[in-house]
Amino acid sequence: MFTIIGVVVVLVAVLAGYLMHHGRLAILLQWNEFVILGGAGFGSFMAAHGMTGVKGAIQGVLGLLKPDPYTKGAFVDLLKMMYALFNVARKEGLLGLEKHIETPANSDILGKYPTFINNHHACDFFCDTLKVILSGSVGPHDLSEMMELDLEVAHKTAEMPAQAIQTVSDAMPGFGIVAAVLGIIVTMGKIGGEAAAIGMSVAGALVGTFLGILAAYGILSPIAKAMELRLASESMYMNCIRHALFSFARGEAPITCVEFARRNIEPSVRPGFSEMEAAVKDKAA
Repeated sequence: MFTIIGVVVVLVAVLAGYLMHHGRLAILLQWNEFVILGGAGFGSFMAAHGMTGVKGAIQGVLGLLKPDPYTKGAFVDLLKMMYALFNVARKEGLLGLEKHIETPANSDILGKYPTFINNHHACDFFCDTLKVILSGSVGPHDLSEMMELDLEVAHKTAEMPAQAIQTVSDAMPGFGIVAAVLGIIVTMGKIGGEAAAIGMSVAGALVGTFLGILAAYGILSPIAKAMELRLASESMYMNCIRHALFSFARGEAPITCVEFARRNIEPSVRPGFSEMEAAVKDKAA
């Protein structure tokens, strides 16, 4: 949400400053420039990434309208959930986990944590890795490499929309120059006419450069960066799961497993050790 607010602030500030210079808004409404910039930007985006990339970018931008789901509470819930399951394995053996990971939606433990259960990538990653551990056919270090490969592939796929928007952002000043050059070409045909008409034509041509630069640095680039930061939060969430599962595969105690996960959380949303310990043991009790 703050991304959209920030973009609005940029636009308002630029237009307010322009009006303070006694500029006329009507001059900026050069619809031909909007067609050139918008069409060229969208066309290049679609040519490079196809409709799949377009849909991914739209979903990513719409996701920014919602608050970041990876809050401190979400991480505490994740630690509590993993501690509870690891405790089941300690008390009932690894086979005690089978009913929880085969049908996560029906698990009386996983079902208590909607943030996790509704995150299909996280839920599948966690349950599939536990199934591998239950099979006993993969050692801890091989398991770690397997999880790292899984997350690397998923991260590359997830970061493509942000990279695509950033690529278009980098191209927008160039498209602005194209629009301006086309305007100058039209202006050259008016040489010898009234000076006022020529001036208006040049002003209209410069609007293309203005819009291209504004779209690049005031709109598209901040949106791409915000999408990258949102992805970083998701990556941190997934790495919490990875570190906890690696510790569990090595046979560590449940509290040690979740402590490995806790240390992966950035300080701004990381619960303290005492806070985590009280939360997981209270839930276990």
